[in-house]
Amino acid sequence: MTEAREKVPIHKITTPRAPSSRALGFWMCTALVVGNMIGSGVFMLLASLAPYGWNAVFGWLLTIGGALCLAFVFAGLARAFPKAGGPYAYTQEAFGPLVGFMVAWSYWISLWVGNAAIATGAVSYLSVIFPAIAEVPGLHLLVTLGAVWLLVGVNIAGARLAGGVQVATTVLKLLPLVAVAGLAFWVIGRDPSADGGATLIPFRAADIHPGAITAAGALTLWALLGLESATVPAGKVVDPERTIPRATLVGTVFTGVIYLLVCSAVVLLTPTDSLKASNAPLSDFVGLYWGVSAGKVLALFAAISAFGALNGWVLLQGEMPYAMAKGGVFPAFLAKESVRGSPVRAHLLSAGFLTVLVLMNYAKSMADLFTFIALVATTASLFAYLVCALAALKLQAAKRIAPTLALTLIAILAGIYSVWTLVGAGGQAVALGAGLLALGAPFYWLTRGRGGASGTEIAR
Repeated sequence: MTEAREKVPIHKITTPRAPSSRALGFWMCTALVVGNMIGSGVFMLLASLAPYGWNAVFGWLLTIGGALCLAFVFAGLARAFPKAGGPYAYTQEAFGPLVGFMVAWSYWISLWVGNAAIATGAVSYLSVIFPAIAEVPGLHLLVTLGAVWLLVGVNIAGARLAGGVQVATTVLKLLPLVAVAGLAFWVIGRDPSADGGATLIPFRAADIHPGAITAAGALTLWALLGLESATVPAGKVVDPERTIPRATLVGTVFTGVIYLLVCSAVVLLTPTDSLKASNAPLSDFVGLYWGVSAGKVLALFAAISAFGALNGWVLLQGEMPYAMAKGGVFPAFLAKESVRGSPVRAHLLSAGFLTVLVLMNYAKSMADLFTFIALVATTASLFAYLVCALAALKLQAAKRIAPTLALTLIAILAGIYSVWTLVGAGGQAVALGAGLLALGAPFYWLTRGRGGASGTEIAR
């Protein structure tokens, strides 16, 4: 029986799961994509983008275009290989277990490392409303870790509960962004000489520089990380061949448009010096025109946004090591599920590492911690994106995906975009990404030597 299974292509092996385990439909998957992208980034990036002016707008346009190319690639891969693991599953299909593991290793680290940044940002927003969080020694630590473990508990309780939380928080986090976009249009439409009026930063072709656009593009990618979110828990998705591609494309387009409108308006309507010095750019922008109380309300929604993103990323940080264990490149005990269909052990392992990271870096300021962690998470994800684009080309060449001109051209563009963004991220970021990969190699050989779960079980 084992020999017969080994002759079947791995992407054709599908062990039936309990019907209740496939709990994520189109709207929940779309909410996972949108919710994971709209986290803390949109609320924190504006200060970093302030010096770039109109260059930031062009950076957003290129980033959204690159993200759509990547989304199209992931949609094509998910349609051909609708199984758990996302980037890991696709790159293993194309390049074998070692490359698949290296991609998954860096991506998994980017998940729990990035979650530490999101949790830190979420609690920072809460400290605007509850100053004691920042003032009482140790309270920030307790609230941060409490939020993490609360959401770990939600995800352990089952994918359907986690999906429901994701839909609710995604709706809530969109409200302040729609309000900011509406406020921006209202401000633009008013007489600049009147109270509450403002003028856009004038566009001058001489101020547009390729280097500035590249740097801004690298920054904006942090806010769009997560476009592949629906591909990772594929084993829990209803009709994954159709649901995942649709959710990935719809979620990316929707989020890109929201970001372009909101971020461009605030950057171009707010004096650069004021925006650069702001710890809460969107809150300050709203507070400038609608009062301090309105700014605090937006800070509350920013915290909800970050917690919603954290919920979605916690789901992925548990599903990724589970899929890797199913593929035989992580310890087999992580491939076990609870009666609710949740990979409890994988969740506990990832959350444990996240907790250690927060404890080790607690002496750093919140801003320094967020910047450092965001940089590591972004570069690790870029490596996964680049190899997935190459995987789409390789699988088409091998006729394992029906070759199409559209997918070929868009995969090439996605690969070029990934390289371009790595250049914009700078040498330090690339060095950090290379270090993550180097750490994974000995772990891979150690795990393979001791034996993991059977590689043929990955599609369960």
